[in-house]
Amino acid sequence: MSEAIRNRYDFVILFDVENGNPNGDPDAGNMPRIDPETGLGLVTDVCLKRKIRNYVDMVKEGEAGYQIYIQEKVPLNDMDKLAVQYVGLDPDDEKALKKAKKDDPELDVKLRDFMCRNFFDVRTFGAVMTTFVKANLNCGQVRGPVQLGFARSVDPIMPQEVTITRVAITTKADAENKGTEMGRKYIVPYGLYRAEGFVSANLARKATGFSEDDLSLLWQAIINMFENDHSAARGKMCVRELIVFRHDSELGNAPAHKLFDAVNVRRVNPDAAPRSYSDYAVEVDMASVPDGVTCQRLS
Repeated sequence: MSEAIRNRYDFVILFDVENGNPNGDPDAGNMPRIDPETGLGLVTDVCLKRKIRNYVDMVKEGEAGYQIYIQEKVPLNDMDKLAVQYVGLDPDDEKALKKAKKDDPELDVKLRDFMCRNFFDVRTFGAVMTTFVKANLNCGQVRGPVQLGFARSVDPIMPQEVTITRVAITTKADAENKGTEMGRKYIVPYGLYRAEGFVSANLARKATGFSEDDLSLLWQAIINMFENDHSAARGKMCVRELIVFRHDSELGNAPAHKLFDAVNVRRVNPDAAPRSYSDYAVEVDMASVPDGVTCQRLS
């Protein structure tokens, strides 16, 4: 695996949804998440990271160093036990674990380093790996170099509740009395969302070893995170553009918010309701980007 990255990055993701629900709120009947004060749509960071994890797991299936720690229906403790087995110990032998920790004060660090080397999402996003605790031994807590914020729609969204029918009846008794059943689903007719993220070269070097190869895979995963995740509920979702700011140093050459402010997304016709990506213009004010920072637009 290549060495840790040496440059800080900040990035903006622009993605849209058409006739779908990008991220349902389970506390609101799975209605699309929305900021009640502004009407802007929301997509959580956890939702976006799930898409990235799924893509990496798909393209790197079975490849060493690219396992995924947070998986559906896989207990976290089972993943942690792999690190214990790697150092030659039985995860269920508490007496042996206690002795090993006493003999080697750095044993926790070895477990943490194993998790960072073998699990892409730990190396990228970090993880709290303290659920498996025996003899005061665990895999520790890792702060990842890549962080994402909530995505927010550029304009207010107007969620619609659509009534649907189906001819498949649930029970035999119901089939004798009716020919269809009713259901409902939420959609957003169209919404363009913007998410902002950060990549810390300092944390990559000190904590997880997040590398240039990992960075290239991350950009690839972000651009393609919806391409193999289509469903009727989510409608048509796709990443329209990934705007990456690369700093010439490890700690950065400009505040992230100033770089994000340089990315301007506006409606071409403010009087018409947006219904496609072509209804927007995306501009990067390169004059406001300071020396020591370069911008790359990926799509």
